[in-house]
Amino acid sequence: MEKVLSAPLFAAVLAAGMLVCIELGRRLGARGEAQAGDGSREGFGRFESSVFALFGLLLAFTFSASAARFDARRLLVAEEANRIGTAYLRLDLLAAEQQPALRDLFRRYVDSRLATYRKMPDVAAARAELSRTEQLQRAIWSRAVAGTRITAAGVHVDAGKLLLPALNEMIDITTTRTMAARVHTPRLVFYLLLAMGLLASLLAGHAVSARRVWSRLHVVVFVLTIAITVFLIVDLEYPRVGLLRLDRYDDVLVDLRATMR
Repeated sequence: MEKVLSAPLFAAVLAAGMLVCIELGRRLGARGEAQAGDGSREGFGRFESSVFALFGLLLAFTFSASAARFDARRLLVAEEANRIGTAYLRLDLLAAEQQPALRDLFRRYVDSRLATYRKMPDVAAARAELSRTEQLQRAIWSRAVAGTRITAAGVHVDAGKLLLPALNEMIDITTTRTMAARVHTPRLVFYLLLAMGLLASLLAGHAVSARRVWSRLHVVVFVLTIAITVFLIVDLEYPRVGLLRLDRYDDVLVDLRATMR
């Protein structure tokens, strides 16, 4: 879980920088035209189109990747709830006297899993809770292994074959979700996005300088459209701290916890 990139701050910096670059490009274009005269811009349209096309592709691919990761993280919440629920039900295969302690550990385990993500974006607190989760995993595993070795009446003959694989999957999904929370678009890509946005704005300002009358409304709409799009990209990358949050999907774990009587 790396340091969170602030979506509002990043979008605000981009928007402010784009406005400055548009004005700078406009002034540079007007000065160049005054010195070289009409026709000095001929041939530059292809360069501008190439830069805008590259910027558009970068926006599209980055947005697509961020949205895909958001969906994957959302599905992992349901998958973890299913795996915990399956393992919890299979505790019925153990002897009656072995079940209460394990069921209590399961309740504490689900509470710990919910607490881990509720403590975000406090990375230190989330890591501390994750360590507690790992301790509970070891305790559940050791008790389950001991319970499956008992041959007394009441223990299902295939308790070990059915319960232990389910516990293993329950533990594995924790690592999967932790890695999913850590995987983001590289910071270098965001910095490239910022640089490309500023460069595109500079060229856009240079292009409009040829007009004696130009629309400030178009400039504002252009900047806001790009800034909002970038805001959504960054917000999707960190779904525990922004507007687009995974918190409401944790309800499946909350509902599961409510069934653990």
